Amino acid sequence: MARLPLIVGFGGINPAGRSSSLHSYRRMVIDALDAKSANETWQSLAQIMGIEGALDAHKIQWMTEHTLIRELEDNLFHGHAIPWNRKMRVSPVGDGINFEIPKRQLPSHLPDTWHVKESDNGNVLVNFTGISDVLVEDRRKSDVCSAGQLPTGFKPEDLYNARSHPRGLQMAIYAASDALGDLGIPWQTIVDTVNPDQIAVYAGSAMAQQDEYGNKGMLAARDRGDRVSSKNLALGLAEMPADFVNAYILGNLGTTGLNMGACATFHYNLRQGVHDILAGRARVVIVGGSEAGITPEVMDGYATMGALATDKALMALDGLTEGKPDYRRASRPFADNCGFTIAEAAQYTVLMDDELAMELGAQVYGMVPDVFVNADGYKKSISSPGVGNYITVAKSVAMARAIVGEEALRRRSFIHAHGTSTPQNRVTESQIFNETAKTFGIESWPVAAVKSYLGHTIAVAGADQLMASLGTWRHGILPGILTMDKPADDVQRSNLSLSNQHQDIGQTAMDVSFLNAKGFGGNNATATVLGPHVAEQMLLKKHGKAAVHTWMERRETTESASDAYDKAATAGTAEVVYRFNHQVRDDSHIHMSEDTVRVDGYCNPIMLPTESPFSSLLKK
Repeated sequence: MARLPLIVGFGGINPAGRSSSLHSYRRMVIDALDAKSANETWQSLAQIMGIEGALDAHKIQWMTEHTLIRELEDNLFHGHAIPWNRKMRVSPVGDGINFEIPKRQLPSHLPDTWHVKESDNGNVLVNFTGISDVLVEDRRKSDVCSAGQLPTGFKPEDLYNARSHPRGLQMAIYAASDALGDLGIPWQTIVDTVNPDQIAVYAGSAMAQQDEYGNKGMLAARDRGDRVSSKNLALGLAEMPADFVNAYILGNLGTTGLNMGACATFHYNLRQGVHDILAGRARVVIVGGSEAGITPEVMDGYATMGALATDKALMALDGLTEGKPDYRRASRPFADNCGFTIAEAAQYTVLMDDELAMELGAQVYGMVPDVFVNADGYKKSISSPGVGNYITVAKSVAMARAIVGEEALRRRSFIHAHGTSTPQNRVTESQIFNETAKTFGIESWPVAAVKSYLGHTIAVAGADQLMASLGTWRHGILPGILTMDKPADDVQRSNLSLSNQHQDIGQTAMDVSFLNAKGFGGNNATATVLGPHVAEQMLLKKHGKAAVHTWMERRETTESASDAYDKAATAGTAEVVYRFNHQVRDDSHIHMSEDTVRVDGYCNPIMLPTESPFSSLLKK
């Protein structure tokens, strides 16, 4: 019988706050929560935002305004005064232009129009008479001043020795540490239980690391007259959110990698992890990513494509002629809209096969039976939607029907839309969902779109959807699309339920969640996720009452540890895991035989292949 890919831990950070214990989900639906849960989440936010003292209405209002989508804040960059260089063509008048500079600043190749002579103070005097192109420092206002930023005051670089790490990698360290804390099982216990190569990590970013410490620093340095850092290129690589977790948090010797698929990147990596567990190649998989794309250059790129919601377009939507747009409502999936809102986030999810989860007493938040990926075929435009998403959604829905049955699919499922808030997305995605619902007999399919709260976190967007699904199963609330006054006229919705209010549907009212992703280039993916109550039913059927009872007893210890971590994180006493130069292995720690490789510090060996999978094709 196939192994069950169970979700046993998760953590991270996005514009709604810390993800462990579902605080980021809670922030999105906080007005619908009970007082105790809401207060716990405000306390969690206060800690990461650096707010001290007892909470009051003023502090809660401040946290409300400085989370989720909002106007660009200066801690990332000043959207109203972005540094740039204005190109000017200078034509000297009369005897030309004279200036004095240190000799060491002279260019290696002098322009033909420059005439240079030594001055008495050791500098050089320059005179030029011809026409010259020069760059002059200037400031400009961004066309887009809204973004899904991490909570104001959260500084991942202050939580460990960041060593000039790009922001995306700082966030990755925090997020992966948060997931391990939520897991509630000491990582060393897992390492001591499984073989080293039975652990895998799949994570990355779609945009790579684009700030001064990554690719931007490398690509812009020479043009600005600076030097390239030795770290720029290496730390700028897109798979670094996996590499950092392996090297500085887990000490992982197993499989690693990044399967990149634009805005579907998390789905692609989740598929890798699920298939590894189903095939028995891995018993534990960390799946995640980190995206820090709120930079002037990245936003310029998307805005030039016409993909982002500009201030001008948002004001036109609301009929405003002066002042500022409503930045909080910049992202309006399935409503009259004008573009997506870029955001930053880092999320990590821990998957484990069912036998190991029961042995270790792991918590079970849900199960991912499969993730489906399909391209669009021939395309007219690389950025336009295509037909591949019809296939991924249909496969995912058919898989759910085969597992939970037709009645559960029709009455007890919901879907998280990619929901970017672009006019093209609202038409194409609603059409796909509506036609799929008709085909499978779903009369009123509940649709959520968390980008209305968070913005578009690119490679991490699918993980935001997953966290929200887990939150619905914990608290029974499906987030409404609060920024939508009403669905746009061109949205297909005869078989869809698109609500601008939170829906209290109960913790076990839904058996299945679908996570949909549509990425540039034809990168379509849809994941099928089963609720924790469904996963427990499957464990009971597969392992029997006695085994499940034993697992539940062990789980109590895990839940206590996870709760203790949450309290420590809220109190600010939980430490971020960062093990730089920790127990580094070299040649002297390797011990090989014909059947195994042993590495000092790891209890179990790595087993080498001893049988050919093609033995029937060749004679020995």
